[in-house]
Amino acid sequence: MKHLSHICTGLLCLLFLSGCEGFFGEKTDISFIDAPEFQNRDVAYVPILPVIEGFLEPTDVVAGFDDLMYVVDAGTEEIISFDKSGRELGRFQLPGVTKIVQDRRLEILAIGTFDTIINSTPHTLSTIYRLDLASPMGFGIQNARIKNKIINPFYFKSSFSTADVQVEFTSVDVMGDNRFYVTRTGIRDNPSQIGGPDDAVLVFDANDEYETNIFITTSVGFFSDWFQTPLCVTTYAKPPQSFSVSESDNFFVSMVHPEVPVLTQSIQFLQSEFGSSYQVEFLSNTDSAEADDFLYRLNRFERPVDMTLSGDGTNYLFVVDEAKDSVYQFTTRGLEGAEPPPGSSSNKNVIVSFGGTGEGITQFRDPSAVAYADAILYVADRGNGRLLRYRLTTDFD
Repeated sequence: MKHLSHICTGLLCLLFLSGCEGFFGEKTDISFIDAPEFQNRDVAYVPILPVIEGFLEPTDVVAGFDDLMYVVDAGTEEIISFDKSGRELGRFQLPGVTKIVQDRRLEILAIGTFDTIINSTPHTLSTIYRLDLASPMGFGIQNARIKNKIINPFYFKSSFSTADVQVEFTSVDVMGDNRFYVTRTGIRDNPSQIGGPDDAVLVFDANDEYETNIFITTSVGFFSDWFQTPLCVTTYAKPPQSFSVSESDNFFVSMVHPEVPVLTQSIQFLQSEFGSSYQVEFLSNTDSAEADDFLYRLNRFERPVDMTLSGDGTNYLFVVDEAKDSVYQFTTRGLEGAEPPPGSSSNKNVIVSFGGTGEGITQFRDPSAVAYADAILYVADRGNGRLLRYRLTTDFD
């Protein structure tokens, strides 16, 4: 059974000291929460046509530091590159590929699978592939070669058990210095086992060497098993490629465990003369003068499967909730919405989240990923087999 009681106690104390009572409490009925609906309003995301179709099962979309867009089609086990106009440039097939990211060296880290035989028994193991896109034939995903593989569990131990087959890497994202975070899930929750509990956020260096699991420090203790079924991590290091790309080690993580009432959390890396630590950052969830809703509202999401941060200084966080077929926008301070339009009499954020189940241009079926580049929001609509693009009305010249 998951060690959730002491984790919730830790967050309760942390947030009580921050002056916010009731942040964590009994899990409540969330059936009354409707998915946001597209409406005619002054500030909203409007679709950019044409829709990019023809995918079998798009599970990821990312903005690259090479100024290209990349889509993962898990149905065909391919990574597909596009330019910003939506023109396809190339494809690369990789076994079991589901999620990717591009680092600042313009190499791709891709989560897939690797088939092997251990003790005369075939196994399929979760694997992170590093792809080099540069070749004598030119730069591009179509010319990629596999440069390295991080195969679970052999990046941190030499032994193997059948439970290792059920461990999966679920997301990866890079920091400004090309180190990267990885989320991992599995069935073992023993914090004392080698490599820590299966549910974890891991740190790798820029050369793909495993460094450590992330432990969370709170006012009531130190937790090696804080993360419960983490599916997504996003850092502050986002395109465009420039000297201003964030070097922060802070990140956001999303979890889907039913007993965790705040599924998306901001994690801060703190360093002092006494050492370094990771802590949960308290974000506002009550100030109605600034926003009508909040990232940290209790039971805010049902199944947040992907998220990303804007890299253009607007400091927006985008979250995809697969169960609600919706995309949500927040500030990194945890306030939902975007800034009001110029000339507005109010300083309160305007809700621009949207979605709902369907095939309409602002609806989704099991959306799986979100990306942001050049003020354009990209959504991988897995259930409808398409990639959708949107722009905020206030971003048009």
